[in-house]
Amino acid sequence: MHDAPSPSLPPAVRLPIGSEADLPRVRQRVRQAAGDLGFRLVQQTKLVTAASELARNTLVHGGGGHMELTLLDDGTRRGVRLSFVDTGPGIRDVERAMTDGYTTGGGLGLGLSGARRLVRDFSLDTRPGRGTTVTITDWAPGLPSSRTDAS
Repeated sequence: MHDAPSPSLPPAVRLPIGSEADLPRVRQRVRQAAGDLGFRLVQQTKLVTAASELARNTLVHGGGGHMELTLLDDGTRRGVRLSFVDTGPGIRDVERAMTDGYTTGGGLGLGLSGARRLVRDFSLDTRPGRGTTVTITDWAPGLPSSRTDAS
């Protein structure tokens, strides 16, 4: 299975995260993409909530950056990959930052661990002094596959 953009899907979209005013735009764009791809309402809400938390982290802790939204198609289902990128101070203690209940204030209180639980795939790349990239991926429900095995 590949999760590359299909030729029929538009190219990735990059949205700036430089001020509080950018956060509603990020949430709206994620909600629109998820709805267009057929995400159910609860799944849309989880994805938007994770994106909101990560966008706020990008702004508050990373000093700003951007979100890259990529639509995915693996041939049987469609999904979305969101990458939140900053060139801030990075995360010095990743283990602590990924702990449930860890917060530095100002966000929804979910933290990175909460965002990770809301989506199917989560990856974190950070280097102290060089910034952080958090990438999340989720998939819309695919068509049920027909069983052809003879058991």
